[in-house]
Amino acid sequence: MRLDPQVALALGLLRLCLAQVNFAPHFFDNGVGSTNGNMALFSLPEDTPVGSHVYTLNGTDPEGHPVSYHISFDPSSRSVFSIDPNFGNITLVEELDREREDEIEAIISISDSLNLVAEKVVILVTDANDEAPSFIQEPYIVQVPEDTPPGSSIFKVHALDKDTGSGGSVTYFLQNTQPTKFTMDRHNGVLRLRSGTTLDYEKARAHFVTVVAKDGGGRLRGADVVFSATTTVTVNVEDVQDMAPLFVGTPYYGYVYEDTIPGSEVLTVVAMDGDRGKPNHILYSLMSGSDGAFEINETSGAIFITQNPAQLQREVYELHVQVTEVSSAGSPAAQAMAPVTIRIVDLNNHPPTFYGESGPQNRFELSMYEHPPQGEILRGLKITVNDSDQGANAKFNLQLVGPGGIFRVVPQTVLNEAQVTIIVENSAAIDFEKFKVLTFKLLAMEVNTPEKFSSTADVVIQLLDTNDNVPKFTSHYYIARIPENAPGGSNVLAVTAVDPDTGPWGKVKYSIYGSGADLFLIHPSTGIVYTQPWASLDAEATARYNFYVKAEDMEGRHSLAEVFVILLDVNDHYPQFAKSIQEKTMVLGTPVKIEATDQDAEEPNNLVDYSITRAEPANVFHINAHTGEIWLKNSIHSLEALHNITPNGDYTWSLEVQAKDRGSPSFSTTALLKIDITDTEMLSQSPMDAFLMQTKHNPMKAVGVLAGIMTGIVAITVLVSTATFWHHRKSNKVLPVRRVLRKRPSPAPRTVRIEWLKFNRTKPAAKFVLQEDFPIENCNNSLGSPPPPRVPAPPPPPGMAPSTVAAPWGAVPTVSGSLTPRQPQRSPKPKALGNPTQSALVSELRQKFENNVASKAYF
Repeated sequence: MRLDPQVALALGLLRLCLAQVNFAPHFFDNGVGSTNGNMALFSLPEDTPVGSHVYTLNGTDPEGHPVSYHISFDPSSRSVFSIDPNFGNITLVEELDREREDEIEAIISISDSLNLVAEKVVILVTDANDEAPSFIQEPYIVQVPEDTPPGSSIFKVHALDKDTGSGGSVTYFLQNTQPTKFTMDRHNGVLRLRSGTTLDYEKARAHFVTVVAKDGGGRLRGADVVFSATTTVTVNVEDVQDMAPLFVGTPYYGYVYEDTIPGSEVLTVVAMDGDRGKPNHILYSLMSGSDGAFEINETSGAIFITQNPAQLQREVYELHVQVTEVSSAGSPAAQAMAPVTIRIVDLNNHPPTFYGESGPQNRFELSMYEHPPQGEILRGLKITVNDSDQGANAKFNLQLVGPGGIFRVVPQTVLNEAQVTIIVENSAAIDFEKFKVLTFKLLAMEVNTPEKFSSTADVVIQLLDTNDNVPKFTSHYYIARIPENAPGGSNVLAVTAVDPDTGPWGKVKYSIYGSGADLFLIHPSTGIVYTQPWASLDAEATARYNFYVKAEDMEGRHSLAEVFVILLDVNDHYPQFAKSIQEKTMVLGTPVKIEATDQDAEEPNNLVDYSITRAEPANVFHINAHTGEIWLKNSIHSLEALHNITPNGDYTWSLEVQAKDRGSPSFSTTALLKIDITDTEMLSQSPMDAFLMQTKHNPMKAVGVLAGIMTGIVAITVLVSTATFWHHRKSNKVLPVRRVLRKRPSPAPRTVRIEWLKFNRTKPAAKFVLQEDFPIENCNNSLGSPPPPRVPAPPPPPGMAPSTVAAPWGAVPTVSGSLTPRQPQRSPKPKALGNPTQSALVSELRQKFENNVASKAYF
């Protein structure tokens, strides 16, 4: 079907119009309380921090095109928000203040780039408690009469708080922590005078009251806060006429002298109204006591004398002065009364005067002994003091001028006349040794007069000495030094004691006593200490003496001093060796030491130096002069080297040593020293090894020693066997024949000890011990007697013993042997020889010994 061309054109135009239509975007309306949408009815607290995200604009485009957001403000107002055009986020950029601006008008818009939709919104600013109360109409000063009744309202303060709600409500109270005369109505701010209190202008003319205004509190930036403000209310008290007049400068005293002219002013009384704020006029008047002799000026209060003082009948007048207030209306008001004392005074024309027994006197003398009792009165002084004036002119003080604290005068204050008494105050200060004469001035001076008349008198006291001092040595101890060889009667030292007393009391007598005083005497008057005529001093026996010396006066007062007498040593002893002939054993590499003692008491007399005076051969030894140590020369290192130079080839030397002291003159002593030299290897051998080493080159010496030992053993065996036989024979007891079998005990060793000794030789290398074990058999233990020892091997004949040869310096070699039985014990296991060298030497010596015995056919 074909359309009408006009219809087809209309439809095409319609289609083109519909294709070109674009709908405008719009905001979402999310209602009250929403934080996104179109900000409808949106409110914001005034304490919101700047920079906070407060709202998000939210809208859409019907065609779904992207939208952008905008916010603008009136040019006359602040731009308090900023917006993100893409997301619609609104941020606070200015601080809010509800009290200045409680709502904000803004235009928000949304656009899809073709269409723009704008809306006007109003943002409400809500209150926060950010304002403090503020007092209005300051300063607060109020005038209050002092007779205001208690409980009356005085003043009202008012404070405003711009906040709303509880933050804008204000209450009032007083800041004073102590009770005051005022109270405050907390709701309306009315200041009242507290019940039961009154104001007093004479005590306090102003009061300062501190008032505090506090709001009801509220939230601020997330916290509960309370703000307050203070102000001061000055309450000035107004004076009212409620006080009587007051006299100033009471009590009143006046003096009229005998030469005063009538009409002269005596004194002026002063009074004033007790109400200082608005004082009334004052009038003075005399009420009584004047007897017509005095008048007063009613306006100034000056009192005058109207008669000649010489004609007055009384010495003292008691006046009564009245003061009257005159009100502003001219009528009398309050009154007050005050007494006034007026004394008629004589002229001060006489100074104090001192009198003795014969009239006026200005010098008084007295003699007295020193150290009188405390409080004693100096009765030898007859002193009187007098002032001829009357009344106050005759009053004066007494005092002693001079060394203080020794005497005091009585009385110290005098009226007209008094007897003067001087009393001892410090007895110790009245000392003849310090003062022979004490001089004072007795001073009398008027007290209350303008002239201050005075007079003096000399008091001279001659002191007499008493025996009040103890002789005192010049030192608590004395030290004297004398040589020990001082002869008897020698002076040691002189001691000195001083007694300050005079005459016979000052003479000192010396004496000596003490356990160390037997050898000493002292001169009783000079104090010279000397030795007894028969005294013999010896520093080695007693090096120091101490005793006491006493100094006493004629009445036995005394003091002591200690004396130390030190004896100086004299070189009077020779050095002494313990023995004149000494024997020492020297081991190669170590010294031997000689020692001498000197009995002198001090150095250098008792210091000893040592030296070798003779040695054969010489240049073998050297000696330490201080210690006495004797060493071999450094060139000698072995016994073989010594063997060639020893006189007899036996490693023995004889030295002559000298000990010499260091005194002056010097003394010396000599001694003979025999030294036997050995080495450490020989000392470490057993006694048998040492013996065999010594007899290696002399086997006959060993044979002789063994022969002697065997002979002793045979003799002992024979004696023991004989004694056992006779013991059994004399017994009457018949023993039954029986056979007892017992287990043989292990044989106990017998010890044969052979020692080779030289005369006075004690060195370890000269002693050797040979031990052999012999079994002991016991065939009948019931006999009760010990079995005889087994017969040892026969010894060599006595003729084979080595002949004695005279040793040098008187040393005689000897042979001795001893048999030492031991208790039965388990036989010890055989011990191996110490080393191969010792074993070889023992075998060689044993073989030589057996060959010599076999060749002689002794058995």
